[in-house]
Amino acid sequence: MSNGKLIIFSAPSGSGKTTIVRHLLKTFPDKIEFSISATSRPKRGVEQNGKDYYYLTPEEFKSQVDKGEFLEWEEVYAGTCYGTLRQEVERIWAKGKHVIFDIDVEGGLNLKNQFKDNALAIFVMPPSIKILEERLRSRSTDNQESIGRRLEKAEKELKTASLFDRFILNETLEVAFEDAEKIVGEFLEK
Repeated sequence: MSNGKLIIFSAPSGSGKTTIVRHLLKTFPDKIEFSISATSRPKRGVEQNGKDYYYLTPEEFKSQVDKGEFLEWEEVYAGTCYGTLRQEVERIWAKGKHVIFDIDVEGGLNLKNQFKDNALAIFVMPPSIKILEERLRSRSTDNQESIGRRLEKAEKELKTASLFDRFILNETLEVAFEDAEKIVGEFLEK
């Protein structure tokens, strides 16, 4: 593998990590590219294969796991797997760019442990669980049970924040954007 860097953004669902990552992609378009994850879940709404995720059947996903084609993967919810394909990272490095991830906490820590100093792991912190719940409800993409599961998962994930290199408190999006630009910019200059 090449010597590109990895920038890992992890956070509980609804913390704003995706919005921050999209902002950074616009800020550093010549330096970073988004790593598209693979998933065994079906497409939702207008999602597109190869843009939102690489959609695999559960059998295809398992086959690629067995062949060692994932840098990291996990079963996030029963029967639903997500992971990072080795070839996706290599594809981006081959273009001379660094890879940015919007990935769940366990996957983010897994990548950090593999790539050590070549990876920067950033945890996006919601102002509170209450605000996180309001954000999840306002998205209108999840039912009550799903929101409950996400909040339960968030409480566990918040306990792992200290394992990350840096954290960004996302109370005001503009401030979170500035923090992210500064942290990522410094890492890319190293």
